[in-house]
Amino acid sequence: MAFLKFNKSELVNLEYSLRREILGSNCFGSYFNTSIIACNTRKYHGLLVTPLDNLGGDKYVLLSTMDESIVLGGKMFNLGIHCYGDIYEPKGHKYIIDFDADGVPVITYKVGPVTIAKSITMVQDKNQVLVHYKVISCPGRISLLLKPFLAFRGYHDLTQENAVADTSFQPVENGAAYRMYEGFPDLYIQTSLKSSYAHQPYWYKGITYSDEYRRGFDCREDLLVPGCFAVDLKEGSELVVSASTKPVQTKTLRALFAGICRKVTNVGSHKDILLNNAKALKVIPNGRKQIAAGYSWLNTGLLRESINALPGLTLYADGNKAEFEEILDNLIAAEEERLYRRTTQIEAPLALTDTIQQYIAFGADPKAVWKKYGKVLKNIIASYSCREEAHIADNGLLWCEKRGVALSWMNTYVNGWPVTERAGFQVETNALWYNALCFALEMEAKYGGKKSDFITEWAPVRDAVKENFRKVFLMTNRSGFHTLADYVDASGQHGECRPNMLWAVYVPYSPVDGEVQSDIIAAIDKELVTRRGIRTLSPRSIDYHGVYDGSQTERDLAYYNGCARTDLLGMWEDICFRMVGTSFCGRAKWLTEGFFEDVNLHGVGAFSELYDGDPPHEPHGAISAACSTAALMRCMYLMDKYSKEGSK
Repeated sequence: MAFLKFNKSELVNLEYSLRREILGSNCFGSYFNTSIIACNTRKYHGLLVTPLDNLGGDKYVLLSTMDESIVLGGKMFNLGIHCYGDIYEPKGHKYIIDFDADGVPVITYKVGPVTIAKSITMVQDKNQVLVHYKVISCPGRISLLLKPFLAFRGYHDLTQENAVADTSFQPVENGAAYRMYEGFPDLYIQTSLKSSYAHQPYWYKGITYSDEYRRGFDCREDLLVPGCFAVDLKEGSELVVSASTKPVQTKTLRALFAGICRKVTNVGSHKDILLNNAKALKVIPNGRKQIAAGYSWLNTGLLRESINALPGLTLYADGNKAEFEEILDNLIAAEEERLYRRTTQIEAPLALTDTIQQYIAFGADPKAVWKKYGKVLKNIIASYSCREEAHIADNGLLWCEKRGVALSWMNTYVNGWPVTERAGFQVETNALWYNALCFALEMEAKYGGKKSDFITEWAPVRDAVKENFRKVFLMTNRSGFHTLADYVDASGQHGECRPNMLWAVYVPYSPVDGEVQSDIIAAIDKELVTRRGIRTLSPRSIDYHGVYDGSQTERDLAYYNGCARTDLLGMWEDICFRMVGTSFCGRAKWLTEGFFEDVNLHGVGAFSELYDGDPPHEPHGAISAACSTAALMRCMYLMDKYSKEGSK
């Protein structure tokens, strides 16, 4: 069954093809990313984008793209495509007849009697991309010309022609090496077959990234083409081009590419797509395994995203407990400041308790887990008594406030001010706070010392939260229907219907009883649940924005005011399965399978950061998001688990 394929009529339609992207990554944080017709539409696109430690560890676009031309019968046919303002030139996409990404991405071109297939893949553990060409049909000999477009700039930036750039090259085996600026590594471009190289540096000016233009960002740059490689080919010929930060032995390139292809899991099921994404989102920069929050522009090792995505990308993906602990240990070591002292991600340290609880529920020994992580969780709790952005009120609840700062996961800003500041008692933060207190106190009583100062100090706080949570947050309408305030400040309860009250039902130690839980679930189901995740605001609200589009301001207003979030779906399905058991399997399948229907709409074979709250729920944001992938992996795990229970 073909999952990730496109035909000629789809590929030549620029409005269709430019909105669909392909992505490949290694386990060090390097990647390639472009549209399915190899026309870059974002400044984050590139054929080799890699983190550079000596330049601060951020990612840099070294090789933007590489144009191919076929010389046949004395005529040149350019297979490349670039946008210049509103003009696309050359128009190489008209030669594309097929695209297949069920394994390694393959773009097939047909020029008269010549058919040639191009494949792109990253080399794992190395900052190296391989482009493989195979001549499928050809009546005689052809010349393949290759023009690299060099950028050597940060992936958040754009570059222009300048006098500082070094446009020279150094000859290497079957290729050339370039270094446009001091501090950068050399970029080695080498071919597996003998090639000739003509050095003719030339700046291509005004290359335009259409997606950046549409989003209202700077979108034009100049790229340096240093010269042109030429290789003679015939029917059956295979050529591998390597772009790398280190020189390679060119005679090994073809075997290297073949070996990668053998290891790639061809997509044969929905779970295969998820597993491929889960693997790509676990990276090892500086030898420490971490979670990449998303491609192309989301950072690696972010606290909130790593805590939330960790169980899904490890435990629910392949049951790898050792990998779970390895990534968690690295995160704890790297995030001491946010975990124990100060952070604008105010609920994230508390969510670590939930991650540990999922680990135990998955089968980890609770005594061993508490021995290893108990001190961390207790120190997190203690930190809330001395944080500047939060304090423990007399009622035991956490009051979170820092003027002009969004102290929650709803953290977009417009003109420097938060869209959803939510200062005061936040419902999800306090649900996580109560859960963390209950869990730590219970585990300390079971596995701590005979006399624990922690229990003496924090048991009264837990009791106060239990007594006051309902008093502060519970809202009851005239019909006796219960919901929870989204947050409470000095002016009182703010009753917007948002998914934040979901946490009060989800956590194992819930601060509300069964009747309230049922009403909350009914309200969320009615107002917020869609086939592409959970809306961040009810359509009944005057502030609701159902489409993530328009200017930067319009998009930021929509981000947490209506957009549907896939990352909340794992919690939602977990709650529903706990409440109704196997009878939820049918609806869970309906909710989850919708994402696989869209797997060709944005990032091909990947799961987007967010979706429109309004139908048809178009995907947006990062094309491959760790939290979305992890949530769907959890949903698949839960469906499999409860289906097996139902069949017993």
